[in-house]
Amino acid sequence: MTKRPWPTRWWAELLLLGLVYGAYSGGRLLARGDADLAVGHGLAILRAEELLHLDFERPLNRLFSRTGALGIPADFVYASLHYLVTPAVLLWLYHRRPAHYRTARTWLVASTLLGLIGFTLLPTCPPRLLDAPYGFTDTMARYSAYGWWGGEASAPRGLGSLTNQYAAMPSLHVGWALWCGLLVWRYAQRPLVRALGLAYPALTAVVVMGTANHYFLDAVAGAAVMGAGLAIARRLAARRAPEPFSPPEAQPAGFHGTSTLVSGGWDTSARELLPARRSRADDDTAATPR
Repeated sequence: MTKRPWPTRWWAELLLLGLVYGAYSGGRLLARGDADLAVGHGLAILRAEELLHLDFERPLNRLFSRTGALGIPADFVYASLHYLVTPAVLLWLYHRRPAHYRTARTWLVASTLLGLIGFTLLPTCPPRLLDAPYGFTDTMARYSAYGWWGGEASAPRGLGSLTNQYAAMPSLHVGWALWCGLLVWRYAQRPLVRALGLAYPALTAVVVMGTANHYFLDAVAGAAVMGAGLAIARRLAARRAPEPFSPPEAQPAGFHGTSTLVSGGWDTSARELLPARRSRADDDTAATPR
């Protein structure tokens, strides 16, 4: 039996993630920026979307603000799921996919810190805080009586002043949801769970726009930040564990460089985190008898 690779000790991981989240929260709060500058950035994004016909947040926000059956659940999703799903996926990876946990954690941390840089350099007013003539409704304020959040933000009542409300660009709600969704799609076994993984970031993107917390381009930027974080994580993983030598004739067709067969019928190199799945026929041919 091969020894199962485990990441570092749980308390060290918990301490690291706690420090990163504390730095993220504190830095996000300190990077509030000038309100006029943030409004200017928000309006510039909105005008660019209008020019490109990408202002999808307008019709979604009208729908959510007029239909409580959609707006209220959307507010709950916005205010809670990223606090629940993200750590749940981390724990699942730690226990069920330990060989891939460290790279996934580095991906999340790197992307979060890149997002903090974005908040600092580009403070942005979300649509819900623009003046009324721009046509957006703050659904968090409208439906605040139904949840624990206050009218100022998604924070609990009375704590809205402790949040940075001008941190719309990029949308880490979308970024973190994309991280969760891709990893669940990649590593979950059941087709239904994998499908839910793909649906989660799409749902989050609709929610952040419908509640007027983000522009469509904020969501695009959130996905771009996750892409940059993935590149950083893969580079660090390659430095940690150099690829072992493999004779050219042992490599699968279509791959250049060393490849490693991992569980579930997936082929990946040491630098890959989300490879493509091979066919069952190929798996049967390449499988080693146990």
